[in-house]
Amino acid sequence: MTVNIRSIQHYMYCPRQFGLLVLNQDWSENALVVMANIMHERVHSGKHEIHSRGKIELSSVSLYHDELDLYGIADCIEFVESKAGVYIEQLGDKFDVNIVEYKPRQPVSGTANETDAIQVFAQKLCADYIWNCKSTGYIYYGDTHRRVKLHLNEEYDKYYTLLQRLISEMNDILESGSIPARVKGQKCSGCSLKDVCMPQNKKYAVRSLVKEEQSI
Repeated sequence: MTVNIRSIQHYMYCPRQFGLLVLNQDWSENALVVMANIMHERVHSGKHEIHSRGKIELSSVSLYHDELDLYGIADCIEFVESKAGVYIEQLGDKFDVNIVEYKPRQPVSGTANETDAIQVFAQKLCADYIWNCKSTGYIYYGDTHRRVKLHLNEEYDKYYTLLQRLISEMNDILESGSIPARVKGQKCSGCSLKDVCMPQNKKYAVRSLVKEEQSI
């Protein structure tokens, strides 16, 4: 089955959240989701093609990988003129290919977390498949206005093995049509689907129940 690249992060955070989003089509927003949406709305507000000296930037680029059944949209793809780059027929020259993903906040560690890195790695596989290149991945953080390079080519085997496992597990859920149970110890405080996943029963007092019984 075909996997949307953006859903990989949902699965890594919580398989149940992934099931609720993909199988149930549930959706809810909290502050973190709204912040991310605002940033991506700015990036994806119409497709842009910017030409500067030796570089072409495209936004909202559709990506796919037929063999891995992956698809998604990259925030930004940069084509940087390079004699050592790959020849891209549509652009008529040789380029290095850069993938730039936008995130609202940089982790405290200063480095990208694994869920962000694997998302960009999946985009990289698609870009490499489409343009027969060896693309480089970056994450741009809105709060620091800083771009961080990811070492995806240097750690290719590690990320590829992880991605294959994740895709296999996600496909198992999609094929079964069953929403996974909540994992024991799962941290749910930051999840926008917390109330959908674990609806709270209406609070009541014993005294009020007794009064209701007496009034009948």
